[in-house]
This record gives sequence, C-alpha cells and structure tokens, in this order.
Amino acid sequence: MHPDSTITVDQAYPQRIAEAALRAGTFVAPFKRERLTWIKPSFLGMMYRCGWASKPDQERVLRIEIDRTGFERAPAHAALSHFRPGVHADHDQWRAQVAASPVRVQWDPDRSVPLEPQPWRAVQVGLSGETVDRYVDDWIVDLTDVTELARSTHSAVLDGRIEEAGRPPPAERPYPLPEAIRRRLGADG
Repeated sequence: MHPDSTITVDQAYPQRIAEAALRAGTFVAPFKRERLTWIKPSFLGMMYRCGWASKPDQERVLRIEIDRTGFERAPAHAALSHFRPGVHADHDQWRAQVAASPVRVQWDPDRSVPLEPQPWRAVQVGLSGETVDRYVDDWIVDLTDVTELARSTHSAVLDGRIEEAGRPPPAERPYPLPEAIRRRLGADG
C-alpha cells in the first residue's frame, strides 16, 4: 500500500523484538542492525512467509509505515538477489551489483487469501548496512501490531469464509518504479 507520503510494509518477528520495537516506535535491541532485514509490501506474501504468525520467531507481525522518499532510495540502490539472464549481461555484472549494493530485491509469487501463488510477482526488499540504519533511524513513521489481524484472517480462511478473510488486508496496488530501476530489478518479467 502506498499513500502519498508513506509506504506500508509488514515484517514478522519473535515476541522479544516486536515488543521492544512497539515500545520504542522503531527497532531497538534485541533487533540486530548487522543482519539483513527483509521488508514485504505484500501482506499476504508476509502471511505466506510467516505462516499466519505461527512459525518460530515469526509469531508477531508488525505493520510499518515508512517514509516514501526513504523507501524509494532502496530500489535505486538495489541488486537482485539472484542472477537473471536478460537483466544482467553475465554473472560478473550481477556479482558486481551485489557487492556494491546494501539492498537486495527478490521477486516471489504474490499470494491469494488462501495463500495460493498468483501469476504476478511481489517484491521483497532486503536491507543491510547503512540502509538498515536509515530504515530504523529515519524512515519509520509508525509501527503497529497486526498479529491479531493475521490470526483472524487465517481463522476466516480455515472456516472457508474467504470473502470475509479478503476484507482486512489493506488494498495493495503496483508501485510505480522509474523505468531505469524497473529494468535493473527485472520488474517487467
């Protein structure tokens, strides 16, 4: 989701990291800045990854509003997490991009409410180094706990109430990337 000034992303964490972040309004210890941290703009993609907030160390789901200008820096400084013919001339070009970039981008199938793969892709953005510092210190506008939303949506899915389950997630739409960044990240195919 992306209103004018912010982007909404979701992340799943263990209880201890989520509680500390909610108290502080940003990520603090025991969150580790030196680790790659993946943000996911797709709520259902996050639900697939964290098993509706049931996987170990992913029991809490946080919705993070981040500054749009900050977020736009990430794809502009990103490298794909895997070599992709047609995007990279060769493996050496891809390795050079990865070595020079503090941001990784990975494209996974987006998910339906029952978490079935969709024909379109959803982005995951991995932040490391200085980009994690900017994310934690400058980009976060708001943090909320959406664990109960995850669980109630999952419960509706399990009960076969798919239409009801599809209502809670925020409306998501494709993010308009500049053409040069689209090509660099293989966003067209």
